[in-house]
Amino acid sequence: MSMTQKSWEELEQYQPRVKKLLSNSLIKQRLAHAYLFEGPKGTGKKQTSFLLAKSFFCENRVSYQPCGSCRNCKRIDSGNHPDLHVVEPDGLSIKKGQIQALQEEFSKTGVESNHKLYIIEHADKMTVNAANSLLKFLEEPHADTVAVLLTEQHHQIISTILSRCQVLSFQPLPPEAIQNELAKQNIPVHISALAAHITNDMEEALELSRNDWFAQARAKVIKLYEVLKSRKGQALLFIQSEWLPVFTDKDQQGLGLDLLMYIYRDCLSVQVGHENKVIYQDLMAQLKQHALQMTQKNAAEKITSIIEAKKRLHSNVNPQLLMEQLVLTLQEG
Repeated sequence: MSMTQKSWEELEQYQPRVKKLLSNSLIKQRLAHAYLFEGPKGTGKKQTSFLLAKSFFCENRVSYQPCGSCRNCKRIDSGNHPDLHVVEPDGLSIKKGQIQALQEEFSKTGVESNHKLYIIEHADKMTVNAANSLLKFLEEPHADTVAVLLTEQHHQIISTILSRCQVLSFQPLPPEAIQNELAKQNIPVHISALAAHITNDMEEALELSRNDWFAQARAKVIKLYEVLKSRKGQALLFIQSEWLPVFTDKDQQGLGLDLLMYIYRDCLSVQVGHENKVIYQDLMAQLKQHALQMTQKNAAEKITSIIEAKKRLHSNVNPQLLMEQLVLTLQEG
């Protein structure tokens, strides 16, 4: 998620299994020596590792909750706790020297106490030598040392390291969770609802929501939908004069097709009585009217034709030709 620090409450909401396991281990004072947090980008792995560090170092912890105000909590918040170390790729990989430097740090007695925690970001990017170096470290764990490895590609971690870690899987965030977070950042509902369905990466959703192009793309998609519904003769002209200048590269064209597909999916949602699942809530009146004018089969066929067009987009079809064929298909029925 986009926040630098998560709270245990947010973790409970978005990653309940991870929260339960870590909080129980903290309460029983039975933290593993090594964890592997694995899952897609933007699911809160790094924030959770800092949250764990906060509870681990907190001077006034109650149960598993850090106080947030002691010296240790504050230093973790500001990123300068002497016994918390973060290793990230130097260029494209994590090198042996970085792991050795970490081991040297850890061979000294803890600056504050004997507690030490280290976080290795993109652990899958360790070179073979770095991984072997870390393995030795994991094989002889110090009593009060915790390792947290983070990865989006856990199948690329060598099995000898995997077997020494407790693996916690982070699930993709549901759209509602992303929408709630975007709301906290004052993103308007019509934009946040769409961004939350486009990606389940919180950072990416936030970036998209703040991008003027995304708001413009949404407006063009709605306009195309209205042209297809009520001014069919103008659809081809619209593609040339208004669509292609906005959706210029393949990624943008693919996104445009997704945004259009969601409108027809909303029509289908209205038809089957799931109005609460409608993404374009501001189009509700038009969607209801349109839902009455076509059958569910027809709505489903339109969705399929947009999905097919998106597949063809990636096989190097001329985008103008592709869109022209698509609008002719969508106009039928």
